[in-house]
Order: sequence, then C-alpha cells, then structure tokens
Amino acid sequence: MKNTSNVLAGFGTTIFEVMSKLAIEHQAINLGQGFPDQDGPADIRAVAAREGEEGPNQYPPMMGVPELRQAVAEHDSRFYGLSVNWQTDVLVTSGATESLAASMLGLINPGDEVVLFEPLYDCYLPMIKLAGGIPKFVRLDPPNWEIDESKLRAAFSDKTKLILMNSPMNPTGKVFSREELELIAELAIKHDTYAICDEVYEHIVFGDRKHLSLLTLPGMGERTARIASAGKTFSLTGWKVGYLTATAELTSRIAKAHQFLTFTTAPNLQKAVAYGLAKEDAFYEDLKNSMQSKRDRFRDGLQRIGFTTADCDGTYFINADISSIGFDGTDEEFCRLITTEAGVAAVPFSAFYQSEGARTNFARFCFCKRDEVLDAAIEKLQDFFGKRD
Repeated sequence: MKNTSNVLAGFGTTIFEVMSKLAIEHQAINLGQGFPDQDGPADIRAVAAREGEEGPNQYPPMMGVPELRQAVAEHDSRFYGLSVNWQTDVLVTSGATESLAASMLGLINPGDEVVLFEPLYDCYLPMIKLAGGIPKFVRLDPPNWEIDESKLRAAFSDKTKLILMNSPMNPTGKVFSREELELIAELAIKHDTYAICDEVYEHIVFGDRKHLSLLTLPGMGERTARIASAGKTFSLTGWKVGYLTATAELTSRIAKAHQFLTFTTAPNLQKAVAYGLAKEDAFYEDLKNSMQSKRDRFRDGLQRIGFTTADCDGTYFINADISSIGFDGTDEEFCRLITTEAGVAAVPFSAFYQSEGARTNFARFCFCKRDEVLDAAIEKLQDFFGKRD
C-alpha cells in the first residue's frame, strides 16, 4: 500500500492516551488527562436536554446559532470591554481544537513561518505542519516560565505569518503578563503577522493574576483571533463547543476552513452554552476559587512529600520537579513508575517539547478532580515514596 500522510506519520499516539490506557490497566488514579471528574452545572445540562427534545435538531447556521454568537459578543464585552458584532465577528466551532485547526488551515500557506511557545499543547504542531507551516519555537523553562526577549525577537522574520499562543497556558500554568503581551504585540505589528490566541482557560486564573486578551491591545484588533471553550468554562469537555472572536475579515477567512471541517455543531449544545455564558459573576468567581483551592490542596500535598513545584497561576495543571525527591531517571520513567507502582498517573513533561534539549525532570499533574480523589492520590504517592526512602 502507498504511504499515508508524511506529516502525521511522524506523530505517535498522544501521551494523554498512552498514560490514560496505562492508568486503566493498573487501576490508577488518572491525573494525566485534563478533564474534571464531575459534570458541569445541572441547569446548563437541563437546557441542552430541553432544546434537544424540543428541536429543531437539523443543521444550524454554519457560523453558529444566533443565540450563542450573541452570547459570546456580550461575554467579550462584559469581561474585556470589546465591541463585537455578533453577526460577523463570532464563529462557533466543534471545540476550541477545531477553531485552532480552521485558523491554521485558513491562514497558513505552505512555507509560512509560525512562532509558538514550547512547552506546547500537543495538537498545535501537527496542525501547523498539515497546513504547510514551518514552526519557530521559543522555549519557556520552569520554574518561572519567563520569556527570553532576545529569543522571541529572533523567532520573528518577514516570513512569519502568525504567532500561536496559549494563555493561561497548558501545560505550564503560566498567565502571560501585560508586559509580555505588549512585547508580542510589538513584534506582531512590526512583522505584520496574525495572532491566534488559545484562551480556553480564561476564567481559571489564580490569586491576583488577571487574564488579559491580546485582542484588547492597541493595534491587535485587526490581526488577532481569540479562541475560547465551553468545555473548560463549564466543565463540559465532552460537548466540544468552541467559539472564536475576530474582525469580520479575519473571521470570514477562518470560516472558509471551518465549513469544510465540521461545518457546524449540535444546536442544543450551542443554545445551552449561550445560556451558560450569561451566568452571574458569582459563577465565574466560584469556578476560579474552586480550582485555586484544588491547586493549593494538591500542591501542598506534593510539597509535604518533598517535591518542589513550578509556578502555576492558572489552568488545571501543576508541574512537579521529580529530581527534588532524588529521582534520577527520565520523566517518562517516573510517570510509568508511579502509574504502575504507586497507582497515580501523570504526564511526562518532555512530551510537550519538540525541539532538542527538552527538560526531563518534571511531571504534569491535573488537579481538577474531587478533593477526595486528590487526597487519595497524595496518600498513594506519600506511601510509595516513603517506602522507597
């Protein structure tokens, strides 16, 4: 048989699937893959059920149902002060992943360069390569995940088509500061590039940190697409409802790819998400506080065992330095060991790097689980490493 895609042939099964399968085989607590272990608000799910029963359940508009596009525009005005025309500036997709794919396919021509930060979420690189783009990596290192300005400047050139960034950032937990965003904006404007911003964890930011969208910065309105997700905001990751905000011209270019990918998304889920986005401020504050409490609970447990942890200002994820407890193997060896022997699954951090010299002394844990699950995981790890001592 002839070869299949040369691009995809270079990518194996995702590390999330590998570790989840291993967790199932060994009945381990799975803190590898990033999803909550409880479904989202009952009232949102009730709206989805009612709308599915009452219908219609035929193809909704390609751009998304009016109710959700209006809700996204109102949300972006409410939280970011953006003036958004819901009829032209909002696109609904089957998850943020599809928004990202449509953005890459709609904007990149073969040979275009794409700046992206690593460690990076696993779908970014194959999407860029499938579109014919050439990745230019900018390394962020633990424990503080700071941008090296000279490296970022060097990554941009006249060949740069876009920068793809994720804030709050999976897998690091980094929330980009205003100063960092202003640097990115300066370079995007100087080199006339687009910016695709994956902001799915926009409402999961801790402490005094605030999420600032690059779309709001001077000069970035015409060149930035902001992507968000109901999955993370409402703990409904299986629904796969994403939404993108950009100027009418930029949205239309991305929508051309969207129409040939999924075309549309289940109408009852869209209407339920529209209902959810209008929730009172207390809902969003409770989401933040709940996740921050879980981060603190699990981080404190790791530190009691002897781990040091990298900064975590948002998202579902915290990264532990495995060398801090005297483990001298690779991060993959560590994650396999604790999954099979301690009964707790994590993800090796090196999986999120693509360029050479990946850090191999960190493991990523997902803490968006019930408190009793987090406590049980800490107990298992403490018992295991206590016996090893």
